[in-house]
Amino acid sequence: MKYGHFDDARREYVIETPATPLPWINYLGNEDFFSLISNTAGGYSFYKDAKLRRITRYRYNGVPADEGARSFYLTLMEPDDGAEPAADAALRPVASWSPTFLPLKTPLDSYECRHGMGYSVFRASYAGIDSELTAFVPLHTPAEINKLTLTNTTDAEKIVDATACVEWCLWNAVDDASNFQRNLSTGEVEIEQSDEATLIYHKTEFKERRNHYAFYSVNEPTVGYDTVRDEFLGKFNGWDSPQVIAEGRAHDSVAYGWSPIAAPRVRVRLMPGQSASLVFMLGYIEVADDEKWEDPDDPAKVGIINKRPAHALFARFDTVEKVDAALDELNGYWASLLDGFQVRTGDEKLDRMVNIWNQYQCMVTFNLSRSASYYESGMGRGMGFRDSNQDLLGFVHMIPERARGRIIDIASTQLPDGSAWHQYQPLTKQGNADIGGGFNDDPLWLVASVFAYLNETGDDSILRTPAQFDNKEGSEQPLLEHLRRSVRFTMTHRGPHGLPLIGRADWNDCLNLNCFSSTPGESFQTVKNNDTGIAESVFIAGMFVLYGEQYAQILERFGEACGMDGDAVRAEVADMREAIAQVREATLDAGWDGAWFRRAYDANGNPVGTSEDTEGRIYIEPQGMCVMAGIGVDDGRAAQALASTKKLLTCRWGTAILAPAYSTYRIELGEISSYPRGYKENGGIFCHNNPWISIANALIGNDDEAFAVYTRTCPAYTEEFSQIHRTEPYVYCQMVAGPESHAPGEGKNSWLTGTAAWTFVDVSQYLLGVRPTFDGLLLDPHMPADFTELHIERAWRGTRYIIDVTRTGAPSLTVDGKAVTGNVVPIADPGTKEVHVALTI
Repeated sequence: MKYGHFDDARREYVIETPATPLPWINYLGNEDFFSLISNTAGGYSFYKDAKLRRITRYRYNGVPADEGARSFYLTLMEPDDGAEPAADAALRPVASWSPTFLPLKTPLDSYECRHGMGYSVFRASYAGIDSELTAFVPLHTPAEINKLTLTNTTDAEKIVDATACVEWCLWNAVDDASNFQRNLSTGEVEIEQSDEATLIYHKTEFKERRNHYAFYSVNEPTVGYDTVRDEFLGKFNGWDSPQVIAEGRAHDSVAYGWSPIAAPRVRVRLMPGQSASLVFMLGYIEVADDEKWEDPDDPAKVGIINKRPAHALFARFDTVEKVDAALDELNGYWASLLDGFQVRTGDEKLDRMVNIWNQYQCMVTFNLSRSASYYESGMGRGMGFRDSNQDLLGFVHMIPERARGRIIDIASTQLPDGSAWHQYQPLTKQGNADIGGGFNDDPLWLVASVFAYLNETGDDSILRTPAQFDNKEGSEQPLLEHLRRSVRFTMTHRGPHGLPLIGRADWNDCLNLNCFSSTPGESFQTVKNNDTGIAESVFIAGMFVLYGEQYAQILERFGEACGMDGDAVRAEVADMREAIAQVREATLDAGWDGAWFRRAYDANGNPVGTSEDTEGRIYIEPQGMCVMAGIGVDDGRAAQALASTKKLLTCRWGTAILAPAYSTYRIELGEISSYPRGYKENGGIFCHNNPWISIANALIGNDDEAFAVYTRTCPAYTEEFSQIHRTEPYVYCQMVAGPESHAPGEGKNSWLTGTAAWTFVDVSQYLLGVRPTFDGLLLDPHMPADFTELHIERAWRGTRYIIDVTRTGAPSLTVDGKAVTGNVVPIADPGTKEVHVALTI
């Protein structure tokens, strides 16, 4: 069952009913200001940091779900006596509805939500009024715009009151949701009305420690407003039945403490066939400490905030023409970004995911890591060290300069011994242990992201760029030194079998081999890490072989340019490759179980992910990572491991993380065994590592299975099962319930997942086979045989490469009509606009 359809020409997903299985959301914003918006306009907004700069409230676990925070109400007004309208005071409400369905839930005559690239459009009809609400965050702007257009489709004059409402969060989302003894007494607002507009200011805590405020505005005069939530809603009422909407009038309430809101009410008169538009705006303002007040020397203006920056921001979007121009600019921005990688394969599902939705999701995960979604509350998780490095892999081709800045930010949270904070707050860029530390895979991901950046850009100056350790002044070292410490950390933290120590956990946060938690409610991520130097990770072993070799290649290519002596480079590379060989051998000796790679060794030295166990016998992660690293490829073990993966872990919904799932809690394994069977890390289908299996199959020539792995979790291919998946059919989710679960195929944790980046790496670099390297574009497609022709356009290092692939059985490569030996397209000369490539396979 489908609840909508793709509109590829407009790069939109069209939702045809508000009754989707779950709220289906979109993200607005590209840099600092972000909004989440669902197909019924739920969600919230924040500036940079969803924990520390939350602007509007959102209630997770709310009943009913997804109400409040951003609400729109339309009220049809008529004269009390039924005569022609004369004075507004004589009007009464005769019908009310929400143009987004929620929160009023009035059955609409028609409804449509279109989620596009950084914008969403809601179209509805009711009581002879057509409405169109367009929501977006303009480029380089700390504001969300809501343009509401109303059209009278009847042959009589209509009067419609439009009320928009946001509920303010008192900035710190954790404190806002818990410290009520203080917060119920701190809320403050200012109201500014004129004949041209109304602005309502959220200035809570501005007079003491804050240099920022927010505002909500409308570009027309109002017939009233409210800023007190309980006055707006009334006693015992929810967002679906506000008292002021039922009464047909605003109360002009002014908030002092309690729960402040902004709810301007505008009256619109429409003649038959006439349309009118309103522009509502949610803005964020920062001012210098010495410019906070309108006039600090005037006793009559004590406490009046400096509104000049807000006026300037409001003026940029105070007309429909300005708003439409900003939306056009946003559309042009996304068209240009997505144009950097475009394909025509003959498969519309594949094309739409590669050309549009996968890249779009990669931007969102780059921006927000795992911090703010409908599953991550924005209060506990910031920017993950591991997560953000992986997100870069699918984003770096879009805006390399932003990727460069992010790499330096991430490296600056690395600790001097080469380990790293597991996350940092985006506002402060300071690392913290709020979700634990000691995850021993973290350091190696920095090598992966830097290697990807160098392949994409050739910009080796990043290796010489200084980055702090632990954000401490005076600790700066070139990025290359950060990479050295990353690999050295793994080299010097090996266990009894010569495999890397796992620490608290590795990529699988829930495989806690050193924690032994038995206290109810205790976080597995922050409980004491009892690492005794015994618990080892076969997965990190695969990582070290793969990314250790990438580090060696970086040294060989750029070490001397970074000031290293030639002999020092060769010595470091030799040392590195000796360690890689040792870990490779240890993986084959102690990490091989007979038909697949083991997962780990626990703190007692017992193997995990072994045929010797009755549950958790095989895990997905080492099968993908070890084969990607080339371990076991030459002797057939890689092929055997992938065959076991297909046989024992794969079902119609994807490849499960382990099997059989654990049926009891095993303290020596930790959180992984705490979930019900078939969910999350205990036998769920973790979409993040399915691309590793696809890549691994491609590398050993299993092209059909590589593509099959890709399609099993790809949203466009599973759209027809939306009633089972439940999550958005246009983006990847983190987890799909596995075959041993109560509801196989049900998705959770959509949007913010490393699945997006890794899947784009898989499909663009291994299935379609266009892989950037230091020396050129390596072309090595691994598509099934029924794909006979591929057209790929790839922007790379200032040149557009137009690549046509034809399956003839006679391999050849021509570049601008000239035959080239091998399968690497050389880097074009500077200033070259286009290169035409013909590849036959």
